[in-house]
Formats: sequence, C-alpha cells, structure tokens
Amino acid sequence: MTQKKLKGLSDIRRFFHRNDTPIYFVSATNFNLLGIDEWVRNFRHINYIDCFDGRHPNTFVPTRGLHEEFGSIEEIVNYLLQHKETVEWVRERARRRDLTENPGKAVFLMFDEKSEEICNELGLDVWFPAAGLRSRVDNKIETVRIGDRAGVPSVPNVLAAVKSWSDLQKAGKELGDDWVVQTAFGDSGHTTFFISNEDEYAEHADEIAAESEVKIMKRIRCRGSAIEACTTQQGTIVGPLMTELVGFPELTPYRGGWCGNEIFAGAFTESIRQQAVAYTFAFGEQLRQEGYRGYFELDFLVDLDEDRLYLGELNPRITGASSITNHAAFAHADAPLFLFHLLEFSGVEFEFDVEDLNARWSDPDNIDEWSQLVVKHVSDDIDHVVEAPESGIWRLPPGGELEYARFDYHRRAVETENEGFWLRICGKGDYRYEGADLGILITRGRLMTEDFELTERARAWIDGLRGRYRGEALGARDPSVEVLSAGSFKIL
Repeated sequence: MTQKKLKGLSDIRRFFHRNDTPIYFVSATNFNLLGIDEWVRNFRHINYIDCFDGRHPNTFVPTRGLHEEFGSIEEIVNYLLQHKETVEWVRERARRRDLTENPGKAVFLMFDEKSEEICNELGLDVWFPAAGLRSRVDNKIETVRIGDRAGVPSVPNVLAAVKSWSDLQKAGKELGDDWVVQTAFGDSGHTTFFISNEDEYAEHADEIAAESEVKIMKRIRCRGSAIEACTTQQGTIVGPLMTELVGFPELTPYRGGWCGNEIFAGAFTESIRQQAVAYTFAFGEQLRQEGYRGYFELDFLVDLDEDRLYLGELNPRITGASSITNHAAFAHADAPLFLFHLLEFSGVEFEFDVEDLNARWSDPDNIDEWSQLVVKHVSDDIDHVVEAPESGIWRLPPGGELEYARFDYHRRAVETENEGFWLRICGKGDYRYEGADLGILITRGRLMTEDFELTERARAWIDGLRGRYRGEALGARDPSVEVLSAGSFKIL
C-alpha cells in the first residue's frame, strides 16, 4: 500500500508510532538516542556496553568475545555489526516480519566505509549520508569554507601549512601573537592547541607539522555554545542554543575538552539567540547544497567582548548534546529532532511548516532548565573497577550524602534539582584510564554559575559519584596498561 503524504506533525508522529520497519542504533552505548524507542515503534539499540544491566527493554548487547583493543567508535560499531549474535538476532527479527530481503535500517553515532560494507552484506540500509561525505564536511578546515559559502563567519583565521615555529609566526602575523591552532579532525579538545610562544608550539609541533593544512585562529575571549539541527527537503529545523561545559579539570583531563551542556532560557542574549538560529539555518541549507542531509550539530563561540557569534565546529551527526535536545520540553510537545532525521531518510513524502516550528522552538517559554555532566577519569593512573554506581535515579539531599533512589531509564523521572539521572558507562570489570568516560549525569536546573563556573551542587554531584567508584591497581605485567595508555578514545 502506498503511504500517503504526511501533512503536519500529527501525521508524522502517527507514522512513527505505526512504524513496521526495524531501525537499529548501533553504538557503544544507547546514551545519544535514549528514549527515541518510545517515539518510534520497532526502534532498537545494539550496544557494546550494557549501561542498564539488562533492564532496558529495547537494548540488545551481544556477549563479549575476544577481540582486538578498540581505537575508535567505528571499530566498536564494526565489531557489533559482525558479531554472530547480532547477525542472528537481526535476521530472526526480520524473519518474524517477513523482511528477509530488507531486514531493517541502521543509524549510528560514528561509522565508516567498512560499516557501510558490512551493512550492505546484512541487507541493512544506512540512514545517514555516506561516510565519505560525512568525513569531508567534518573536516574543520572544510567547515570554515562551508561557513564562508553560507555567510556564517568564523573567528578571524588563516588556513595554512605549518611545519615550523617560523611558519606559524608568519601565517598568524595578522591575527596577533596569541593563537588557537586546530587540526582537521579530533574531538574533546585533543587537537585544539593554545599557542603564544615557541615552547607551547614545541609541545605540539609534530601533530601540527603532520597536517597538510591547519586552522590558525585569533584567540578571543569567548564562551562555547552548541546547537543541533536537521536539514530536510522542507528546510532546516533548528533546536535551541545550549551552553557548553568545557575544560573543567574536575570532569575532563583535556584542556578545551567538552564535558557537558546546559539548556535554559536566559543563557544568551536575544541578539545571540537570533544570530544562532539564522546562522544554523543558513549553514544547514548550504549543507544540502553540499549533498548532506539530516542531523548535524554546530559549535558556536560567543565573543564576550563584542556580543557576536562565530562558527566553531561542525559535527555531521548526533552528538553528546542530542540527549538534551531530544528530551527538552519543546520536543515532547512536538517531536524529537531526530524523528525529522528518520523522516528525511524514510522515503515518505511529507510537509510541515519549518518556519513555524523554528519560531516555536526558539521561544524561551518553551525551554525548560536541564544540565548534563560528562564525568571522565581525570588522573593518569590505570586501575580495574571493582565497584561502580549503577544507572538510575540518584538523590543528593542538601548537605547530605549521595544515595541511590531507584532504577529508571527515563531522565524525565528526575523530579527535583536534588535528583539526577546517572547513566553509568564504566562499570565493574572495566578499566579506568585517563580520559575514560565514567558516565553522564543529567539533572534539572543549572550546574554553572552566572560566571560559568561549576556550582557547589555540581561539585557535590561529581565528588559523590566519583566516591562511589572503587578500583584495584593493575599488576606491573598486566598488558592492558600499555594498550589503554596508547589507545583511549571517546565513546560519546
């Protein structure tokens, strides 16, 4: 039967509530798209880490077998796609629905060309732009050029090859003598370097010289922000501008490393919010010209001295901020942003008023206050975890000690600012190493002050959750020490 054209949000919601096509989110954890299964029938998570100890009804975690140490999310995805138990489970679900010719669709946080090949062998359609295109637009150098074509300004910068300190001085001469240098790829501050003298350059000289071109930016006094969007055949849908927590040593060992977000109505001036929506819409429309469609995220830098916005980075995918965007009040009133991504790839004709939706989603009255903290292991030691706080709702009474309240996998089960939803990532039996993600805390209200420093409540949550971990030191001959020291990666 031919699907009629979907007209408006009620048609779109009903379409997904009746969805018969298996859709699989394949990733290390289900964090990024947690809750989408309650909007989309037959949506399932295939994960490496069981954050909920088998208690999440729509998550499949195959038995861990012997494998080489992972160096990236993409390697985890490819392991999961090729796992015998995954293949059998996907095929059995397809047989029950008489879908052996086309067993379903796959979406990811990260994937590569090998992932596409494996999905093709399994008969799974990838509902994202091709990995090659994603890689091209994800390049920080290319992002500047796309922004220029879209009329979205970046911080004053120069794109150049830098093979020596003198090269950097020459290239950055017009930008002053205090620079931020970025290489084409990298996340969580790993490849963002703050350089004002030769000694600071020397610390990162090999990484910079290895690139054919780097981005050299004037260093400005700024604050990070993030905004998620989805470009569709009807136009680009834009979520609200969120603050970012960046570089807090209590949360991350990486200077400039992302470690959380806040969403609240008074985070930015009206001028900044309007700039963000306009720039994101323009960037999304340009992405479609580049051949990209679907979900993406932009990092913006708010110039505190000039009250203006600059383009920072593009993430052509869902991100660690997607949990905030897809669970906000406006998303529950209309539909999560990720539903529009799925709609774009569904092949169904649809129409809705993008301008009206964007106006509604940018209205401060439709934004409630939430914060999330991404807690990493910040010391440079490595140990074996023997105790870890389980996922669910935790309570932090004023002046009291952190206590486990109850199990839940809904973040909206958090009723007050004294409660928080903890998604455990690093659990019993895992290793803690520098930069390893321990888990994510999501709670109501703000966790930063008006000066964008961590609140006492935030510090109490961090200390309380860390205090629930206990590890045992590794033996001197444990081969994991060398592997983990050389191969840590970000799983969000």
